[in-house]
Amino acid sequence: MVLHRSAEITDGVHFYLWVGQSMNCNSVVLANALAGAQPHVLVDPGMTGGAMGERPLESLAEAMSADGLRMEDVGLVVGTHCHPDHYQAVDEVVRRTGAGVTLSVPEYDFLKGAGASFYDSFGTSLPSSKPSTLLEEGKLALGGDGWRAEVLITPGHSPGSVCLYMPDSKVLVSGDVVFPGSIGRMDFVGGSTRQMKESIDRLSRLDIEYILSGHSSMSGPLVSGKDNVVRNFQMVRMFF
Repeated sequence: MVLHRSAEITDGVHFYLWVGQSMNCNSVVLANALAGAQPHVLVDPGMTGGAMGERPLESLAEAMSADGLRMEDVGLVVGTHCHPDHYQAVDEVVRRTGAGVTLSVPEYDFLKGAGASFYDSFGTSLPSSKPSTLLEEGKLALGGDGWRAEVLITPGHSPGSVCLYMPDSKVLVSGDVVFPGSIGRMDFVGGSTRQMKESIDRLSRLDIEYILSGHSSMSGPLVSGKDNVVRNFQMVRMFF
């Protein structure tokens, strides 16, 4: 059963909105962003299983297939952060594809320490896949023609949360940092109100047309249009 709604936001940027009942995240696929036989980048694979027998990863694979994208052609999995609802399925994706995996340097350190406790809370095992590379602030080396992306380390929800920014298409993949009309929780282990405020302030200075967040909210599934993006940042600053 397909429990994702898909939209191609700009050329090659596919947004997969989770509409099931169990805990899971939205995902993003950057199509043909890599050179070679497995050219797709999958951001936040989500979970393999959930409440009421839902299978979020299978749903994502089917939704991708309907867009002409095969899960087997994923060459890199990017975790915006290591919380299970975003990252638990990484082992299964790697098993199917042999893809490389990446988290930010501080987020991988967190996963190896206090962040592992989230997996016990979710009743699931800590992923065994080790990152093939670790993300640092700056340009993300992709290799596909016409692709430019930047890594922004934006703590607050998690110590090493990252956002991906595509300056050409003005797309921000924001994970659980900023949502439509809201922000990620800061009361989890590893959260910080001060760091979240700094991250929000930093992101608000970017030239953004689309915010693709890790979860939808009552304000909608995404933020689209520069004026709406500006208003969204004005709104979320009221949390501080």
